[in-house]
Amino acid sequence: MNLPATVRLSRGGSTISRVVTRVDVPGALITWAYERSRLPREDLTRRFPKLDQWEQGEVRPTLKQLTGFANATYTPIGYFFLPEPPLEELPLPDFRTMGDQALRRPSADLLDTIYNCQQRQEWYRDHALVTQEARVAIVGGLSIEVPPAVAGAQMREALNYPVRDRGATWSAAFKRLTENAENLGVLVMTNGVVGSNTHRRLDPQEFRGFTLIDEYAPLVFINGADTKAAQIFTLAHELAHVWLAQSGVDDLDPVWDPGNGDIERWCNQVAAEFLVPLEEFRDRYRPSQDVTSELDRLASEYKVSTLVILSRVRDAGGLTWEEYRIFYADERARVLALLAEREATGGNFYNTQPIRTSKRFTRALIASTLEGRTLYRDAFRMLGLKKVATFQELADRLAQPQ
Repeated sequence: MNLPATVRLSRGGSTISRVVTRVDVPGALITWAYERSRLPREDLTRRFPKLDQWEQGEVRPTLKQLTGFANATYTPIGYFFLPEPPLEELPLPDFRTMGDQALRRPSADLLDTIYNCQQRQEWYRDHALVTQEARVAIVGGLSIEVPPAVAGAQMREALNYPVRDRGATWSAAFKRLTENAENLGVLVMTNGVVGSNTHRRLDPQEFRGFTLIDEYAPLVFINGADTKAAQIFTLAHELAHVWLAQSGVDDLDPVWDPGNGDIERWCNQVAAEFLVPLEEFRDRYRPSQDVTSELDRLASEYKVSTLVILSRVRDAGGLTWEEYRIFYADERARVLALLAEREATGGNFYNTQPIRTSKRFTRALIASTLEGRTLYRDAFRMLGLKKVATFQELADRLAQPQ
């Protein structure tokens, strides 16, 4: 029950009464919202000094305080009026693995990112049907019965992504792979934050990417907070999901056996073959050289991470299982340290925004809006924009030759 409390204030010799509404919120809901947000406890306690007392049921928050807490933890205010915390499940198959640990509940950041992408996908599917676009041919083009080497070669040819021509940098390689995937009809969205909110940075250790399957609007999301080399493997893995016509969210490790089903194992193997064909790799790997220097050299040549190269060295028979485990632990620690030091940079808004929402999607949405088939309000919501001038500038830039 929510009961009003009367607060009496004295001002100028007179007494003023003000009704303050306090809310009975189960302490479990306060804890659930805090854990769901994954915000540092000390930050929330600093903003809400009575947080501990709310959880223990010793003090009831005012409606204003509860609204502020809901906004701070990205929680719909209505959830706090439930008798117990809701069971939030991912709206697509969950292929994430956390080793021997129990799988964590999805964060508000992950859920909101998926919901945003689902809205965009739904819009693009309707757009594709209205404009009579053909279904995307690669969706469902492979099955797990196809050997990974064969599947990887087929994907490499369709995506025009030969080993010898991937660009001078990992960023160039990722851009090429993204653009070629979009040319085949896949909506590729890469973002390191939730929408345009730079205060809500996505956590690569929670998820690295996901795929939403639709025969007219297959969508792949890549966690842009990850390293560029890791993003390349994630994109290859998610594209394997597209060819398999299998939706899912992944917290994949490119070198460790997923251990959570044939689908993830197949997608991992296909991604590895797509990026680093094993038969060719055997000829290029120099076992007489220092392992660390070979990892760096081959990672640069193939434009993948050193962890992917390490797995290929093992597959080629260059390391025993025990040697592999030792090198893996050391190299993974080094990669995670580099990731922790990496600072997210926004860059130029007009360059990054189409990457966040897919150039294919953004161009279609802008054209539909300018033609009057989509409301500006809806376009602004899906693109995360607030001003007409920003929308028009984005439209002008996308209209320029690339």
